[in-house]
Amino acid sequence: MSPEEIAKSYDSLAEHWNGDQFPRENGIDQHRRALGFSDHCGNALDIGCGSSGRILDLLLHHGFNAEGLDISNGMIELAMHRHPQITFYHADICQWEFPKKYDFISAWDSIWHIPLQQHDRVLRKILAALSPGGVCIFTTGGVDEPSETLDAAMGPPMYHSAPGIPAILEIIAKSGSACRHLEYDQWPDLHVYVIVQKLDNTE
Repeated sequence: MSPEEIAKSYDSLAEHWNGDQFPRENGIDQHRRALGFSDHCGNALDIGCGSSGRILDLLLHHGFNAEGLDISNGMIELAMHRHPQITFYHADICQWEFPKKYDFISAWDSIWHIPLQQHDRVLRKILAALSPGGVCIFTTGGVDEPSETLDAAMGPPMYHSAPGIPAILEIIAKSGSACRHLEYDQWPDLHVYVIVQKLDNTE
């Protein structure tokens, strides 16, 4: 699936993500762990922010100047209504250029939708956008080799890809960053979240 097709699938899910039936605690404990590594409360970005606003609320609570990015127009419209004071970007992370450095970046259940061949470049771009000491949390598939899947478990068709944990750890190391935490948090599902910190001696 192309990013444009992913956007259409998420357009159809925007109201569900915005409603009371969506589990608002999804990913919050993991983000609290990531925030524990952060010493700065400056700029923060939620990549694939969706419409629930739960991660943005957490970032605001911790004193960050939070922004959101999503490829789905439906998600962005609802997110802007929920948080009119926040800057949102309607864009494809594969094409988008970061306007500034960030002290915290979340990519929770988002960049695993990008085309497999784009993962290396996009993850490097995200880590390059961290300020020294900045923290990034993202999810990926807990596989050893590159993997692609297509299913309709959420209703509309959805594509997932993962470069494999060895490749991700190599990208992190070559980006002047360190892996602070890696966990299979929904075992036996192969859902992994990774916490990365940009080393202070890198720009």
